[in-house]
Amino acid sequence: MEKPRGSYPSVKEIENWVQSIWALADATECQTEVIHLEDTPSRLGVHHYDHEFQFVKLTPPSGLDPFYIYWQPCSDRQAPLLVHVPGYGAEMSTHPEFVSQGFHVLHISPLGYTTPWGRDESKRRNADWPVLPDTVSSGAEGGYRVWLANCLMAVRWAQSLPVVLPDRVSFFGSSQGGGGALLLGSLYQGRGVQCVAADVPFLTNYPLADGRGAYRRAVQGLEESANREEGWKALGYIDTLSHAHRLDIPVLLTSGEADTACPPDTIETLYERLPGTRSITFLKGGVHRYTKEFVALASAWFRLYA
Repeated sequence: MEKPRGSYPSVKEIENWVQSIWALADATECQTEVIHLEDTPSRLGVHHYDHEFQFVKLTPPSGLDPFYIYWQPCSDRQAPLLVHVPGYGAEMSTHPEFVSQGFHVLHISPLGYTTPWGRDESKRRNADWPVLPDTVSSGAEGGYRVWLANCLMAVRWAQSLPVVLPDRVSFFGSSQGGGGALLLGSLYQGRGVQCVAADVPFLTNYPLADGRGAYRRAVQGLEESANREEGWKALGYIDTLSHAHRLDIPVLLTSGEADTACPPDTIETLYERLPGTRSITFLKGGVHRYTKEFVALASAWFRLYA
């Protein structure tokens, strides 16, 4: 995987890209439809207060695909919002441990890859989700730009609820979810974001990753791009390093010693660039998976900062 030749976007271009995502989300009003748990065959594991938890279908009117969220309120009182985004497997997740601590939790499944009835296999390409290759081949006009805009639309829905404190929003996730949480922390700079917790984050330092592990998807994207220079620039827009200067909030990171999907050296370079309160935990022997250590660390981080 050849290195970029000075093709990453400038700080100004990153700012313009962030504003373009907000413009897309602000111009898109979604229709909402609550899907009751008894209508779905999958219960997604153990639930607390089933009658309050719910799936919601969001349908944009602008030709964008419908997508789904899973709403997990802690109570009928006002509370901060924690937003979880999925790994590259597009899994849906429940987080009763954070609900029990007094946080509302919103899980988002962008682009409609996963529904309350399971994954939408028709959206796969070459047996994988195409969000990263689509980002590269579109020059960052599609793929993660729409993925992130979906997240903004979903958070806007949650912030409209009277039980949510709209100016206290935090983001978390593992792998792609960790990288996505960092990008959302950048997008919400000055818009009520409190902190980010990113577990073994993907989307971090593509040149250093050099096609290792999950970063093979970037190679696929470059191969599909008509202009490799522009393809590298597109990767720069979704590289968390390009957004580090905007992440002036508390950021928690983890890395795993034996993680071959998201190598720890890529995450360490992000940590070095973060300008605010920061923490990194190196998990000796840790592989690429969602861990109990991260849940415990994130719980403490949210109690401190969210």
